[in-house]
Amino acid sequence: MKTLLINGRVILPTGQEATDILIEDGRIKAIGSELDQELATTDQIIDVAGNIVAPGLIDVHVHFRQPGFTAKETIKTGSLAAAHGGFTTVAAMPNLIPVPDNANQFQKMLTLNREDGVVHIKQYATITVNREDGPLVDFQALKEVGAFGFSNDGSGIQTATEMVAAMQAAHEVDLPICAHVEDAGLKGDGVMNAGATADKLGLPGIPEISETAQLARDLVLAGATGVHYHVCHVSTATSVDLIRQAKAAGVHVTAEASPHHLFLDETMITTDNPMLKMNPPLRRPEDRQALLAGLLDGTIDMIATDHAPHTIAEKTGSMLTAAFGITGLETAFAECYTHLVKSGICTLNQLINWLSVKPAQVFNLQNAGRIAVGLPADLVVLNVTQPYEIKAAEMQSKGQNSPFIGDQVLGRTIKTFVDGKIVYEQEQRA
Repeated sequence: MKTLLINGRVILPTGQEATDILIEDGRIKAIGSELDQELATTDQIIDVAGNIVAPGLIDVHVHFRQPGFTAKETIKTGSLAAAHGGFTTVAAMPNLIPVPDNANQFQKMLTLNREDGVVHIKQYATITVNREDGPLVDFQALKEVGAFGFSNDGSGIQTATEMVAAMQAAHEVDLPICAHVEDAGLKGDGVMNAGATADKLGLPGIPEISETAQLARDLVLAGATGVHYHVCHVSTATSVDLIRQAKAAGVHVTAEASPHHLFLDETMITTDNPMLKMNPPLRRPEDRQALLAGLLDGTIDMIATDHAPHTIAEKTGSMLTAAFGITGLETAFAECYTHLVKSGICTLNQLINWLSVKPAQVFNLQNAGRIAVGLPADLVVLNVTQPYEIKAAEMQSKGQNSPFIGDQVLGRTIKTFVDGKIVYEQEQRA
């Protein structure tokens, strides 16, 4: 099968270029503006009409909920949502039932991902058995069956003894620890950022030290063990400073920020609104600005969505009882392009670096994150000139728990290719 993409503005490692891409048998066969000789043997010609052609986006932090929570999401709907958002590779968290905490269950998880997913799905294993305080998993056995890394996302590792043992084991198998940093005792029963806004609404707060105290501990331990320590969904200015200092000291630490922590803050919570309940919570405006500064100076390596779908019932009522989390795969690029590129804060190439190039580099994904001859044709075509409204009815995810619904944005996904096959295509309306 040969496909020729013509008239694209292609994001290449050397920069943006008006050129064409030839895809053959799922891989990029040629890149250039003089591919006319291929027309006679090409099965399909796709005119992308001056739109952006970028390497498929990579999200290292998603929740697909299957098995165990399929009312919220399934591997099929979650991966369709990824394709709709322009993501061709995602890494799924292991807070599932049953938990993929042993080789046998992990292999079953990989089979589900492969059979039901329409994008490439990498899979995290847990750090501890059943994601509970107690025995560590068999790191070597889980690496051998294909673990992407180790995470207890949704829960912090509560003791230094347990974390240092986990770091030593992960370092031995040369895989990362991806940490949800949260001291459960300090978090308590909080539902939003601790401070004046929480007090005004009469809601219990989550202090920033529930994140920063554990992060400071872990950075010291990471330096001592040499592990690749990746910080999930950074939310505070102090955390950014701690990570910056650790990097300067030679600690092998990387970090991600989510679109919601970059573009929303606690001042936007004017009522008891469960659609704005997430963990870690939306912090202060100065925290949001620190995250952006951290992205721009390289302290924060990438953007990841923490895509967390829930049922309507679970996100209705009060923040006191609603579930933590929002969806993100289908809104991430458009929100980032609109807030960052269109506003002049960064370039399109910088954004693609945070959403594709850097995740591939950090997590050693050799066949992703760039457009080059010989690589799999994992590509996304993006219209960045015509504004549109984010609508729940157009979402592929089961979860519609997003505060971004209704936003006017730029950056619509037109087509997504995985291994040269179209896995999402914008519906053409009369």
